[in-house]
Amino acid sequence: MAHTDIVDDLRSRGLFHDSTNETALRAVLADGPVTLYHGIDPTADSLHVGHLVGVLVLRRFQDQGHTPLALVGGATGMVGDPGGRSDERNLLDEATLSANVEGIRKQLEGLLDFADDLMVNNLTWTSEINVIDFLRDVGKHATVNQMIAKESVKARIEGEAGISFTEFSYMLLQANDFWWLHEHRGCLLQVGGSDQWGNITAGIDMIRRRSGVAAHGLTWPLITRSDGKKFGKSTEGNVWLSAERTSPYRFYQHWIQTSDDDVERYLLQLTLLDRDEIETIVADHQTNPAERRGQLRLAAELTSLIHGVSALSSAREASEVLFSKDASRPDIATLALLAEELPVSVLSRSLLDESPLASDLLALGGVTASKGEARRALKGNAISINGTRAAEPTTVGLEDLWYDRYLLVRSGKKHYLLVAEG
Repeated sequence: MAHTDIVDDLRSRGLFHDSTNETALRAVLADGPVTLYHGIDPTADSLHVGHLVGVLVLRRFQDQGHTPLALVGGATGMVGDPGGRSDERNLLDEATLSANVEGIRKQLEGLLDFADDLMVNNLTWTSEINVIDFLRDVGKHATVNQMIAKESVKARIEGEAGISFTEFSYMLLQANDFWWLHEHRGCLLQVGGSDQWGNITAGIDMIRRRSGVAAHGLTWPLITRSDGKKFGKSTEGNVWLSAERTSPYRFYQHWIQTSDDDVERYLLQLTLLDRDEIETIVADHQTNPAERRGQLRLAAELTSLIHGVSALSSAREASEVLFSKDASRPDIATLALLAEELPVSVLSRSLLDESPLASDLLALGGVTASKGEARRALKGNAISINGTRAAEPTTVGLEDLWYDRYLLVRSGKKHYLLVAEG
C-alpha cells in the first residue's frame, strides 16, 4: 500500500522543486498506487551519476507502493532535447541507439524491481505514427505560442546557434509520450529535473486536451556541487555507472573525494538510507571531519548499490593499500586491481636481480625524471616502497617483490605500481 508522505520525503531530501496542484497531487498519491514515469535519452550505453537522482526518485516511489516506468527514449534520442544546451545534439543512428538502450536496461534492472516490465521505449509507439497522423493527433493540440514561451526553447531561439525544427519538435514528442503512457499504462504523473518543466506541462496539457483527464508533474532542482560545478563530473568527465567506463575503484574514490559541504545532501538524494540514519551519520562526521566518515559511508552506499558488495570490498582494500599509513601487504587480487588503476612501469627481472639502488630504480621506472631528483626525494623521505619508507643507499632486489611480481612505489601523493617482468 502506498504511503501518503512521499512528497514530504522528497521535500526533506531537497528533491522537490515544483509540481502541478500540490493538493491534488497529494490526494491522488494517497488514494492508491499511481503509475508515474521518468524519461532518459540513451545518448550513451551507460547511465552516469547525473541520472541517479531521477532513477532513485522512481525507486523511492516504488518502495512506497507506486508503479514507476523508466522511459528510455529510442525515438526522442534521435532528436535531442534542446533544454540545457546551447547547440544542436549529434543525431545517433538506430543501431547505436538500440545498443545504448540495452546497456541502460541492464543498469535499470539493478536499481528498480523489474518483476514487471517497467522499462519502456518510446520508439515502440512513435515509429508507428506517420507525419499526417502526428500533425493531426499531436500537433493540433499545441500552439507555437506555448512552445516558444517555454524557457528551454526561448533560450535557444535567443542564442547564436538558434534551434532547428528537429529539436523544436522534441517537446511534442515528449508530450505524446506522456499521453500514450496515460492511455496504455494508466500513467498519471511525470517526474524530472526542473529543466524538464516545460516538456512535462506540455504533456499534461496534451492529456487534458485529448483525454479530458488531469495528469500531474513533479520536478526536482538541478543538482550541482557546492562549488557550483555540474554534478556528476570528475576532472576527466562523466562518472559512469558502467564498470567498463568508470571502474568500481574510481567510482568509490569519486565519492571519497566529496566536499564536506556536499556530504549530507548527497546522502539524502543519492542513497536509500532513511533520514534518521543520515542525521546520525552527519552528526558523527561533524565530530571529526578529517576522518571523512561521511564520505566513507557515502562511497560505501553508492558503490554497493551500483556495483555490488564484492566490488565495494575490492575498492576499499585497494584504497587501504594506497592511503592508509598502516596498510599491510595486500592480497594479489588487490594488487592486480591496482595494476589496472595506477600508472605502471615494467622492469626486467635481470635488472632487479642486480639489486639496483632505489634512486636508479626510481629513475628507470619513471617515478622521477632523473637519478638526482630521485636522490633528493629519498633524502626528503618522500618515497616509500611496498609500504616502507626508503632512503639511500637502499637497494631493491627480486626478494623485495610482492608475490614475486609487484613493487608498489609511493612518491609524495603519486603512486606507481612497478611490475617486474617474469
